[in-house]
Amino acid sequence: MSIVTNFPLSEKSLEEFVRIMLPKEVGKDIKGEVSYKDDKIIVKAQIDGKEAVMEEENFEHIIEDQNLIMLKGGLLKALNKNYPWGSLIGVRPTKMTRRLMQMGFSKERVRNLLNNMYLANFDKIDLLMRVIETEERLLNKDAMNMYIGIPFCPSKCRYCSFASYEINSSLGRFYPKFVETLLEEIELVGELSKNKGYKYESLYIGGGTPSILTEEDTERVLKAVHTYIDLSNLKEFTFEAGREDAITKRKLEILKEYGVDRVSLNPQTFKEQTLKDLNRTFNREHFDEVYRDIKEIGFILNMDLILGLPGESVEDILNTLNEIEKYDIENLTVHALAKKKGSPLYHEDFEESEVERKLVENAIGELVKRKGMEPYYMYRQKNSLDWGENVGYSIPGAESRFNIEMIEENQQTMGLGGGAISKAIRKETEYIDQIERLVNPKDPALYIAEMKMRHAKKIELFSKER
Repeated sequence: MSIVTNFPLSEKSLEEFVRIMLPKEVGKDIKGEVSYKDDKIIVKAQIDGKEAVMEEENFEHIIEDQNLIMLKGGLLKALNKNYPWGSLIGVRPTKMTRRLMQMGFSKERVRNLLNNMYLANFDKIDLLMRVIETEERLLNKDAMNMYIGIPFCPSKCRYCSFASYEINSSLGRFYPKFVETLLEEIELVGELSKNKGYKYESLYIGGGTPSILTEEDTERVLKAVHTYIDLSNLKEFTFEAGREDAITKRKLEILKEYGVDRVSLNPQTFKEQTLKDLNRTFNREHFDEVYRDIKEIGFILNMDLILGLPGESVEDILNTLNEIEKYDIENLTVHALAKKKGSPLYHEDFEESEVERKLVENAIGELVKRKGMEPYYMYRQKNSLDWGENVGYSIPGAESRFNIEMIEENQQTMGLGGGAISKAIRKETEYIDQIERLVNPKDPALYIAEMKMRHAKKIELFSKER
């Protein structure tokens, strides 16, 4: 591929865009030419003998890489590609949109900008605006959140790229020492938090599959959290139970005893053959039993779905949505399948389902309406279905603050356990934050060996001026 432009750009970013959004054009020559007229930027895009022109007001002082953004849109235009999200991939569209509004852009001006420069359609833009309206009520930059990662699972799902290792694999032998190291890290973070005066607004235990912890270890971890971490400011405490094959009623009772008020129970799909093919064990009878226990004990309940799993038809997806109707849940998270680099599926060829977008979207819209839910957080992923987005729906008042804050990167995050990411946020300009990250090793053996060294770096990370 030859890329010729009269302005500087990240060729890697453009090549990745072509690979994801225009795979049939990989290797073809691209030309981009920018010119300026009055307060306008004009970008001419050429590819494979086709040409298009993009024109927009000059926001280079506000919007980074505006020329590149317009070149990407021009390539879609030249090839007559009409994607619902236009050229938006691999970004947090709500975060970007909120920033524009903070800078004084009206909602209507932002809507037109997203449509004209990014070529997003107005249905998606309206979804974006609905999410932002809810986020604005709940975002709290002055607070912090905590994430605890448990990097073990009963089995490794083939679509998964998260920090997770099969408990019965060779790395499973590190489980006992991992738990001991995590308990030590909780105590160390408690000391750091006390010295800094940190109080946490949300706490999320994820993974992996946190419910892989034994009943005894579940209680030990939760007891350590209560002993060493100041939870006086806590507004929500989430434990991702996730898989029915790793949860027991006693574990749920322990969670409740220690203040957990939210759990996830994630079917992903109700087509059992799909789950079997993806190395995810599932027993519907036990799933329903766990669901009844969750409701009886009194948790806020989330369920996750993944659309477009290999081998699933539109009918399969609609059947899963019909099955979800049977459950009394407060939250529903709908994901579009993304072939992530860390997952086995990334290295396998498969035909993505031919999803009839409008049919599925309408069915989701009708489902959440009947359940009294509204969208409250969303994000896009690279390598996902071209129309897809991940959206969290909730009944009013049951939104997950943690999910919102993590997607918006609005709060600082204290990360503990395997694969957890700590984030320190410092103001770079009036509207742009600088985010510095520190990643715990996801490999249990490496986590055990390096925890104290990483904690010293964590102290350094959070000691810098904000």
